[in-house]
Amino acid sequence: MVGDTGSVKQSQFQRLVAGEMIKQYSDAAVEDRPQFLFHLGDVVYSFGEAENYYSQFFAPYSNYPAPVFAIAGNHDADVNPARQPYKSLDAFMKVFCDEEARPVIFSKDAARKSLIQPNVYWTLETPLANMLGLYGNVPKYGMITKEQKDWFYEELKTAQRQRPEKAIIVCVHHAPYSADSNHASSPVMIEFLEEAFKQTGVLPDIVFSGHVHNYQRFSRHYSEGSVVPFVVAGAGGYDDLHPLVIEGSKDFFADPSIAAAVHLEQYCDNKHGFLKIAIEKTNQGLMLTGEYFSIPHVDHFGEEITSFLTDRFQISCGQRMKH
Repeated sequence: MVGDTGSVKQSQFQRLVAGEMIKQYSDAAVEDRPQFLFHLGDVVYSFGEAENYYSQFFAPYSNYPAPVFAIAGNHDADVNPARQPYKSLDAFMKVFCDEEARPVIFSKDAARKSLIQPNVYWTLETPLANMLGLYGNVPKYGMITKEQKDWFYEELKTAQRQRPEKAIIVCVHHAPYSADSNHASSPVMIEFLEEAFKQTGVLPDIVFSGHVHNYQRFSRHYSEGSVVPFVVAGAGGYDDLHPLVIEGSKDFFADPSIAAAVHLEQYCDNKHGFLKIAIEKTNQGLMLTGEYFSIPHVDHFGEEITSFLTDRFQISCGQRMKH
């Protein structure tokens, strides 16, 4: 799982992250290899143009052996006003939301074919989890249409009926909670998600997002005792990383309405990296394990790189309810 991989200035970082994911895949035992990569949005920058997909997606991931699923980020949906008119998400839909798997006309010599995702927001059903992927649109803090809101409410309730056999994972590009100095938390996403959880009576097991170019893991504490991790993993390749605002600095601000309930557990804001997520069925129920690997920045990009396990967490899935 990774977000914000596209880069227009220093694509070395994107290649380093992709290369390490490929290496770990190849080195792992067959039963431990990832089944797919889930992209958290901003596949390309700075606009969602077809001409950007080869250099920023098809080429870097040409040797990645598993499928790549995706939700759209704000840059994937943005339209370049200086170019010949095209519709928002045109290229993203051709790559990820096709009607059949086939070569993409602007992928040049890449072997990777188009994906058959049903919509720009959709649910990926797996044996042990339902992954609800939202589309946050173009604004900096996101926007959810009524149609998508109604869909999401029904998907939460449908996923709840499959518990405890399946976990509920929510993915959205715009980070609801963030302590960075560039984007910060999205009040739009916080309001949308918290209202959805309240109205449906369903809490997910975990929420993943990108948009902010670093790694952050929060714990969101609810009044009835449930704790839901909110994880930001947006350091997948874009060259500029977003540092955290340190408490006590002049720019530090914490919303008192959520500060007591949201705790920053771990972060990495000075290296690129990616997440590995595993779900295992145990005698005690479903166990989700997350590992975040960071890539050291080096002066010579030709050097062999070794990633570092920067964070590891485990959660028990399948039981969360909001009353």
